[in-house]
Amino acid sequence: MSTLAPRGLKGSYWVTARQYRRTLKAAGALVLLALAVVCALRVWDAQYPDVSEGNGFWRVDDDNRGYELLRLTMEYGSAYLVALPLLVGALVAGPLIAREYESGTYRLSLTQSVSPTHWLRAKVLTATAASLALTLALMGVFRIGWGRVSGTYQFGWADRGPYEATGIVLLAYVLAAVAVGTLVGQLVRRTLPAMAVTGLVMGVVVAVLGTLRWDFLPVRTLTGPMNLTTGPLPTPDNGLMMDTGLITRDGRRIPEWSCFDAGKTAQQCLDAKGVTGQYVDYHPDWHFWPTQLVESALLLALAALALLAAFRLLRARLP
Repeated sequence: MSTLAPRGLKGSYWVTARQYRRTLKAAGALVLLALAVVCALRVWDAQYPDVSEGNGFWRVDDDNRGYELLRLTMEYGSAYLVALPLLVGALVAGPLIAREYESGTYRLSLTQSVSPTHWLRAKVLTATAASLALTLALMGVFRIGWGRVSGTYQFGWADRGPYEATGIVLLAYVLAAVAVGTLVGQLVRRTLPAMAVTGLVMGVVVAVLGTLRWDFLPVRTLTGPMNLTTGPLPTPDNGLMMDTGLITRDGRRIPEWSCFDAGKTAQQCLDAKGVTGQYVDYHPDWHFWPTQLVESALLLALAALALLAAFRLLRARLP
């Protein structure tokens, strides 16, 4: 059988892909299942046309259970896509890298006229290609459902899940996950601990960047007169509101709830505090792509540093 297997560097790619063919088949089956479910729900939803409420407004038919299930599926799907880098990183760190060291099978690979650098490169590139293909396929499936629910509650352009799945940043997260998994697998060299550490590291990365992403670009500010009749200022440009409140005569900002004082009318409170206007800080929807690019650049930098450290560690241990 060994005579049929490719040898050398190309053989390393072949062996890696063959070792994990069951995982690759399972990933392909997952994509097909997700595609079938989303397409079936879109067809079900299409059986119930939306109901006009006049003035150009439409609502979903009360009997449209397909739409309800589609929304639920998309909610879970977006959450799973956010968690995808954790899964990818854990699989790369554990089964792909650490298990080779734990079982000692890496020694066999290094006897096939392949240097340690080429051995690790084959694993990284194979994992990268498979992970990016899976991510792109799942993003494509998400887009099919996204066309129906976009702009509704929890499906705005800046909401967690849709933000990652409709841009390029999810691909950058997956690349970072492969790189971090490679480094952790080299450091830990035990399957389950490597998977746990990588999942934890990528979880921190996802959480931190998700918290900081709307600080990458400066917000825009809209101000206007205080009017109790019209209420708070609307957020323009389909924007993401970051802050809103009141402006006093001396230019200070105070919270919008400052005039909920008991025993005073709203106007009396505004006059007492010297409120002359109101403001809203927001990100317009065109900040989507600049924010995606900045976040992706940070993730690619993390991936480059992790891979550099992984290969240097490899050369130090297996010269």
